Amino acid sequence: MSDLPAGYQLLPITADQVPAVMEFDRHTWALPLDDDEGRPPYPVPLDRSWMVAAPDGSLAAMHGSYPFRLPVPGGEVRAAGLTWVGVGLQHRRRGLLRVMMEHHLARTAARGEVVSVLGASEEAIYGRFGYGRAADALHATVGRGAALRPAVADDDEELYVTVTTAAPDQADLVDAVHRAAGRARPGWVGRDLPQLRVWVLTDLPGLRGGAEPLRLAVVRAPDGTPRGYALLRRTMAWPPEGARYTVEVTEAVAVDTSAHRRLWSFLLDLDLTATVQTPGLACDDPLWHLLVDRRATVPRLSDNLWLRLVDVPRALAARRCAAPVDVVLDVRDDLIPANQGRWLVRSPGPDAPTEVSSTDRDADIELDVRELAATYLGGTRLTGLADAGLVVERTAGTVVRAGTAFSWGTAPLCSWVF
Repeated sequence: MSDLPAGYQLLPITADQVPAVMEFDRHTWALPLDDDEGRPPYPVPLDRSWMVAAPDGSLAAMHGSYPFRLPVPGGEVRAAGLTWVGVGLQHRRRGLLRVMMEHHLARTAARGEVVSVLGASEEAIYGRFGYGRAADALHATVGRGAALRPAVADDDEELYVTVTTAAPDQADLVDAVHRAAGRARPGWVGRDLPQLRVWVLTDLPGLRGGAEPLRLAVVRAPDGTPRGYALLRRTMAWPPEGARYTVEVTEAVAVDTSAHRRLWSFLLDLDLTATVQTPGLACDDPLWHLLVDRRATVPRLSDNLWLRLVDVPRALAARRCAAPVDVVLDVRDDLIPANQGRWLVRSPGPDAPTEVSSTDRDADIELDVRELAATYLGGTRLTGLADAGLVVERTAGTVVRAGTAFSWGTAPLCSWVF
């Protein structure tokens, strides 16, 4: 592992250091919070939290991770959700981040977690550590009253919507719907830890940006059963021409087509509003197909989930392939030597397990672990990476065949930022 500068130490975070951690977080990220803001407790498990202590003992940098079960094409893997990564302003450009990343990957491997995932504050940071852009999200600004296409088959049930102020006591409802909605979507990380279920409903006044308190809109069946929800807030605006409120939707989740349509019909027709800002939605989210006039929106594509393969053979064997494949991948990995080498990947298709083994057979495809990670959830096509010169084909036709096998029918997405 890389060395820290003289006098710096990598140490576990202890319970008595949590107040300093919270203050470090506020300072590093320039959070506009008052001392009495009432922030929720530090959510990262302490046995997965680490700090770099400066020579004077103060906190110079930190990182932590959550234990996740990550849905992948046709399966699920244990994953480390890297989070709370920060370097103090006066300690930057000294190699602290590299040491923390190497330490995180080593501990992730020791725990038997085969991948690491994160949401990046800046897109250019994590590629150099072998993370690939594994999922994208589409955002849009939609005008109030935007028309939706009629459904092919009407739902006989009369769905209705209730609206309350978001609060921690609704955590179980939100979690149950969130789990049901994302069961088959790669990248859809659940909030397994109780503190994360509360964290997503936490609404600090200093972070509202002048908007109202966070609201929870729930789509319900006639018997009251929740079938979808949205977390949203409105920002008041009264120009001379009249009310032009903005609705910011931070999460929109539904378990079926009817609930999805009812939810967006509600969100797109709130009184006093002019525009609705969607959260990051999957590239195949039903909303994009329902909108009659997508040109009238202002779409923006962003990176969503970044993924790092920590154990290449186990990770590849844990996901299914969309089509038959028999290919040898020559993988480069500068940080995890065990991943480097030639791997034979075989699968008869999506109904059978994927077999992965080390091989002396000539390579069909050469690529860095970063590019392999980008394809892992099925959201990035291998052919596109090859066209960009990031993947080298040694056997004609194998990039197309492997690219088809590594794709998936459902676009990946993580619905929340951890």
